[in-house]
Amino acid sequence: MKMSTKYSTKSGYISIIGCPNVGKSTLLNLLVGEKLAIVTYKPQTTRNKILGILTEEDVQMIFLDTPGIHKSKSKLNKKMTKKALESIKEADLVLFMVDASKFFQPDEEEYIFPILKRGKCPVILLINKIDLVPKHHLLPIIERYNTHLNLAEIFPVSALTGENIKDLVPKIAHYLPSGPHYYPADTLTDKSLRFICAEIIREKIIKLTQQEIPYSTAVTIESFEENTPNGIIRISATILVMRESQKGIIIGKQGNMIGKIGKSAREDIEKYLNAKLFLELRVKLSKDWPDNDKVLKELGY
Repeated sequence: MKMSTKYSTKSGYISIIGCPNVGKSTLLNLLVGEKLAIVTYKPQTTRNKILGILTEEDVQMIFLDTPGIHKSKSKLNKKMTKKALESIKEADLVLFMVDASKFFQPDEEEYIFPILKRGKCPVILLINKIDLVPKHHLLPIIERYNTHLNLAEIFPVSALTGENIKDLVPKIAHYLPSGPHYYPADTLTDKSLRFICAEIIREKIIKLTQQEIPYSTAVTIESFEENTPNGIIRISATILVMRESQKGIIIGKQGNMIGKIGKSAREDIEKYLNAKLFLELRVKLSKDWPDNDKVLKELGY
């Protein structure tokens, strides 16, 4: 006979899902108190499943920030959507985030609703960006999602301003099962330093280039040296692009753009690592990387 174990603590996995650009990464960073996921105004910024951990005395909340769920064409996009949908199956609780300023998104009905209806774990609806709309606009949004889904809770929030987030955290803890803490209390993520650094570099590319570059690039860390004689961490990274013209845009006139990307990325990485950094960036043409299985595997997709 199998004996059940009783714990005085609670722990569980919480999947943050939604369409692109609804604020999932902003919420994750706010909850754990550290910049783990890159945040930009452009949709589909998050490509990988990012785990963030919040430990508060007798409860450990393990958050899964996921790529925005959307219609997929390339192998990369299909893998992104698959990761997001798979995270629902792993979760003890789902935070389904929607944008209060966008009343209807077809991909929700096509991809998200059927999965949530079949799921067994509780779902909290987070109506984000309430700082952008009048309060009376929330009622029809609440009615719509209540009609389609069996929701455990509905929370209007602003991940940008932090409105209602303090009230959300104990609600999340309420729905988690009893269990041990799987990570040390000071652990914030399971992602490697290489991953975080590559994401910071990619964020700067997205923010500093205004054309099609953001969706055509990837960043790989070629080397990461910590124990150097002068104590300066040395990182060498490669930026993959799909077209020669994109390579020129990222490098810029006389290396101006890649210089800006490197400077901004170095400043953020130094803050994250709390150490001085030498950052070397290269740009490489890889025309088919979003559909190349070998490249996608190297990038962790």
